[in-house]
Amino acid sequence: MLLGLAGVAIFSLTLPFTRLAVGGGADGAGGLSPSFVALARALAAAVLAAGWLYWKRAPLPTRAALPALAMIAIGCVIGFPWLTSVAMRSVPAAHGAVLVGVLPLATAMFAALLGGERPSRGFWIMAIIGSALVIGFALRQSGGSLHLADLAIFLAVLLAAMGYAAGGRLSQTLGGQQTICWALVLAAPPLLPVVGWLAWQDSARIAQASAAAWAGLAYVSVFSMFIGFFFWYRGMALGGVARVGQVQLLQPFLSVLGATAVLGEALEWQTLIFAIAVIATVGAGRKMQVKRR
Repeated sequence: MLLGLAGVAIFSLTLPFTRLAVGGGADGAGGLSPSFVALARALAAAVLAAGWLYWKRAPLPTRAALPALAMIAIGCVIGFPWLTSVAMRSVPAAHGAVLVGVLPLATAMFAALLGGERPSRGFWIMAIIGSALVIGFALRQSGGSLHLADLAIFLAVLLAAMGYAAGGRLSQTLGGQQTICWALVLAAPPLLPVVGWLAWQDSARIAQASAAAWAGLAYVSVFSMFIGFFFWYRGMALGGVARVGQVQLLQPFLSVLGATAVLGEALEWQTLIFAIAVIATVGAGRKMQVKRR
């Protein structure tokens, strides 16, 4: 659970730094294009992953591991970064963060669909309550309606949940570090020409990008796309995908705090009330039975 919490703490700053990368400075100028941010971060992380694999002399993954690695690459390496980068051009980071709060429920669903885990009825009740809390928080913050970018965020959540569940299971045999590293390396060949083309198309914008935008890209490349997964997949390998995945319920509120610190977005007292309720739900969810084969 502590390893999972460390991973979530790192991931919680993803949306604030993504918004910083695509929005630039406080005036909104000097930002990078969402597609470039999403795919360049994955390619940069792939370079780090290749270096780690070479340093560790890691063996090639087996053929049986390729489907899971493909799901991680599609969901966590490409899908989630691209969709959230697009959404961060339209909605505040704090608003996007609370929508990502449904990720634990989606992760548990994929853990059950992919096999290996059978959460109890009590676990599902706690997961649904926690998810309802963060959805209610999102609706309250947006005045009772959702933005058009919300659809992109919800789709991003489904893709990330697929990658989390597949990675959590594969980490039990391959190891958390090798799991994310091989997924990044396998995604690099198709990413390289696309990122090169985007860099050529947006060369003027890239040249005028602010230091804040580059700092945002650096964080999501090194921490969100690489180091955070070391903690996250290792935690799920030890404690189970569904159970450790419940720690993600804390991510929206850590992200809201991050948005306040990084972007200067307002922090309201209602957020603290929802945070206490969600933390209580996580505590109850930890005590519920999750059968693992």
